[in-house]
This record gives sequence, structure tokens and C-alpha cells, in this order.
Amino acid sequence: MWKRINQRLSPRSFRFKLIIASVICIVLPAMITLSVNSYLSKDAMKEQAISNASRELKLAGEYVTKLLDDMLYIANFIQIDSELNTILKNNAKEPASHAEDVLPSEEYEKYIEYSRVVKTIENITLVGEKSYVTILLKNGKHYTNYSISEYNPKEFFEEPWFEQLDHVYGYEAVWIGSQPTVFTSEKETNPYQISVARTLRDSNLKIYGYVIVTIMENKLNQVFENLPGNEEMMLLNGDSQILSHANSEKIGQSFPYIEQMQDKHFSNIIKIGSHDYLIADHQVTNTGWKLVSLTPYMQAINKINSIFNKMFLVQLISFIVFFLLLTYLLQTITKPLVRLGNVVAAVQEGNLKIRTKINSNDEIGRLSASFDQMLERINKMITEITETQVRKRKAEFAMLQAQINPHFLFNVLNSIRMKVMRKGDQESAEMISSLSKLLRMTIDQEKEMILFKEEVEIVKDYINLMNMRQKEKVQFDVSITAEANVEKIPRFILQPIIENSIIHGLNQRAGLISLNSYIANNDFFIVLEDNGQGMDEKTLADVREKMTHREEIGPHKNKQGFSSIGLSNVYERMRMTFGEAFHMEVNSSNGGGTIIMMYVSRGGKRPNV
Repeated sequence: MWKRINQRLSPRSFRFKLIIASVICIVLPAMITLSVNSYLSKDAMKEQAISNASRELKLAGEYVTKLLDDMLYIANFIQIDSELNTILKNNAKEPASHAEDVLPSEEYEKYIEYSRVVKTIENITLVGEKSYVTILLKNGKHYTNYSISEYNPKEFFEEPWFEQLDHVYGYEAVWIGSQPTVFTSEKETNPYQISVARTLRDSNLKIYGYVIVTIMENKLNQVFENLPGNEEMMLLNGDSQILSHANSEKIGQSFPYIEQMQDKHFSNIIKIGSHDYLIADHQVTNTGWKLVSLTPYMQAINKINSIFNKMFLVQLISFIVFFLLLTYLLQTITKPLVRLGNVVAAVQEGNLKIRTKINSNDEIGRLSASFDQMLERINKMITEITETQVRKRKAEFAMLQAQINPHFLFNVLNSIRMKVMRKGDQESAEMISSLSKLLRMTIDQEKEMILFKEEVEIVKDYINLMNMRQKEKVQFDVSITAEANVEKIPRFILQPIIENSIIHGLNQRAGLISLNSYIANNDFFIVLEDNGQGMDEKTLADVREKMTHREEIGPHKNKQGFSSIGLSNVYERMRMTFGEAFHMEVNSSNGGGTIIMMYVSRGGKRPNV
């Protein structure tokens, strides 16, 4: 593991490694501390969140219980009020329709009793939330605190839950969960209602009437909405059906997570979608109902998490401040090292005049002083080596020029001598003139570089001489631009190549040699082409191989006059003059002639031959 770490850090700078090591030593302990703290506080946060949810639920339960107790209070009052019960029992014994012979005094008395009952109902419902109270007698008579246009109480007899009242005694009650609102004025704004019902029994436990107290379901909703938390709260009946919810569309549906709550391993946290929710429940007394709350877990632990985040923020700020201070100190300490590294990089790029200029008495200062002394010694050695190389280059250049084989001059002079012996004519005079130019250029050691047009003139004289020597003449085609004419090259660069073309390519027979020179993209190009016999692939490969080997410059066994210096002589001399910028290519095919391209690259793109 440590080996991999060292391999990854090895290309980095010393300052980078030092900063990384420092950061690791700071960050790792901080992250370990935060992780341990988070792990230890996780259970405490969960317990606290459950406690907070239970407290909110208990508070909501008290409000809900108060509403339901108010409904029971109304039912209890009607059930235990003796005067009210006397009136109700007397009216329950009478038939639903009065006889036609009822005296006016009796009718008035019945009206007074009815008004007293209704007044009592209105008085007991003044306190608390608005509720709809119905006293329904067995014979169909009824007393309500609402108009019959709102709802006909006799329709309660048709409700499916009404039969349950026959099995209720004393203070027992039947709680009717959320059902569609039956009161006309409430239907539009309050779609659901909740009711509680009791029986009115005489001393023989026979039912003579019923008490039904109803409130709107939204009264419970208002309790949920007024709580300080943002949890989703609902009221469930014994069958886990939703009785009250902020979303009225969910009323009547089954609570989907009841099975998870009944699991013995239930931890008060359930996953809904991709989020965790905290679930809590609270039993509502006397009803068999319970309140359930769903709270996003992250929201439930928000306060505790906020404390943790603040602590983390304090640690983060402390770390950043300390890290900046550490970085500043490390930069100050390592600044000489960075300076030394920059100097080394500059030296690698070839700048040997740069110096570290670090003045300190520590190890870095002593290293910098030693490095500066080493640069001084290197500069001195380079100066000495450069001077030696210059002298050596001049000597080699003179040696290469001295290698021009005089055998050709001997043959030419012999030819002139033979012609002069036979007859004295103008042709011999021209031949001698051309030879004189060649001799003058050869003997002149001071003039190492000449204009390209001068080199071309030398080649023309040389071809004239060769044409006089052999029976079949060579045609020389020249195409040179004005820019190429003024370029400077070493002497006798073209002559050895022309000689090879005449002797080896054309085999001393008639033929065409073309010279083309131009400047393209600031590069200097020289192209020589003959229409001779060319070379096969093996011979061409040997020529290319030997062209770049200096051994070819020395003496040869099979010399062919002036051309024995060959391509390697030309290549070496041009490389010594122009360096890596000079390039030479030889292309040939059997029976297809030979093309030699030489060019001095100055940054342009070379065209295809």
C-alpha cells in the first residue's frame, strides 16, 4: 500500500507532498472525530426525534380528546337531565301524529315543552365547537338545534350504523367515523362529518330515544394545522381507516403502513419512496381511535442536526484557518526549494546563465551555492569544448575538401592534350577555359561558402568538359528561382551528384539531367533528376544506408574521378553547415531514373517529391 502511495506521489513537487502530508494529518483526525460523534449521536438523535413526535402527537391528542369529550358531554347532559328526560319519555309514549281532538291548552303545553328541549340543546352547545345535536325518539319525534331543511332527522333510522345502538347501554356510545356530510349548508365547505350516538332508555332499559351529536371533520383538521410541527397527522379508527386528514381524498382509505407498525422489530422509521419517515401514534381515549403522525426523518432531527452542523461548521472554519496558516508557513519555508526547482528546469531547457541567488545558511542555501558553482564550471567547460569543436570542424571541412580526387583532372588534361595533338581548334580552348575555372575554385581555400548561382555555373562548366570527353552529350536543364540564386551553400555540392548521374545513371551516354531549385514556405529546395537507368530496391537501400555513414568519405578502391567523394561527402558537408535543418532524400526505380532532393528546413512544410 505504501509503495503505491509513494509511486503516486513521486512525480509531485516536494511542496505538494509536504502540504498533502499536513492536510492528511489534520483532515483524518477531524473526519474520524466527526464520524465517531455522528455514530454515537445517531441513536440519541433518533430517540429525541421520537420523543418530539410523541410530544406533538400527545398535544394534538389532547385537543382531539377535548373535541370528542365535548360531544360526549352533550350526550351525557341529555341522558342525565331529569327534567329533559321526563319530557322526552312523555313525548315518546304518544303516537307520531296528534289526534284532531287535542285541546288547545294541551297543544300549547306541548309547544312549551318542545321549546324548552330545543332551548336546552342550544344552551349546552354554546360553549365549544359548533355541533349538530339530534334527539330522535322511537316514535319519530325529534328535537334538533338545526332546521329540518338542513337534514331530516328521521333519515338516521336508515343509516347502516343505527342498528348498533340497540346493543348500547348506559354511558356506552357508538362513534361513527367520517361519513359524507348530510347537512345542506355544510356540504360545499365540509365534505365529511364525525358523530357519536347514544340510546335513551327508561327504568326497564327499554329504548325510547336516541341522542346523536355531530361535528364537522375539518374541526379536527384545524387542530392538526395549528400545531407547530410540519408533520403529516391523521386520525384512524380501529380498522386503520383514515377518519381525518388534511387531504380529504385520503379519508376512508386504509392506512398503508399499519403492518409495518405491528411488526415486533418496528423501529418507528419507515421508508416511503427514497426517503425515511418517522412514524408515531397516540391512542384517543374512549373511542378506540388513534392519532398517527408521519414526519420526514431529516425534518424530525432538524434541530439536533442543526447543532451538529454548527459544530461541524466551527471545526471546518478552524481547519480552514489553520490550513491557510499552515500553507503560508509551508510556502515561506519551501520558497527557496521552489526557486531552486525553477532554476533546474531552466537549466534543463538550456539556460546556463541563470543562477539561484539564494542566500541562506541552511542546507538549502549550501545546496544552492554548490549548484551555482557547478553551473560556472559547466559554462567554462562548454566554452572550451565549443572552441575545440570549431577548430575540429574547420579541420574536417578542409579535409573533406581536400579529398577531391585529382584523377578526374588528370583524365581531362589528357583529353585536352590528345585533341591539341590532333588539331588546334576553338573547342579545345573552351575546354581549357572550363578546366581553369574548376581548378581556380578548387584551389581557392578561403571561399568556403558561395552563392547558389555560382555553384550552378561550376556545374555547367563541368558538364561542358564531360560532353567534350564522351561521344554522346548530356543535356542539362536548369530551372532556378531568383530567391534560390542568392542562397549560399558550400562549394562543390552539386558536382559530385552530377558526376554520379553521368557516369552511373546515364552510363556516359546521352541523357537529360534536370536541376530545379526554389524557396517554398521559407524552405530552400534543390532537386536533381536524371532519366538514366536508375537503381533497383536493394541498390537504393544500400545507397541510402551508406549516404549517412562517414566511412564513405575516405578513399575508395573503385574511384570514378571527381565523383568518388559521392553522396556521403555532400551529405556530411551540408550537415556540418546547416545542422539538423538539412535533409537529403534519394528516390529511384529500375529503369525509371533517379531523383535526389536536398532541402534546408526553416519551419515550413515540405511538399512531396
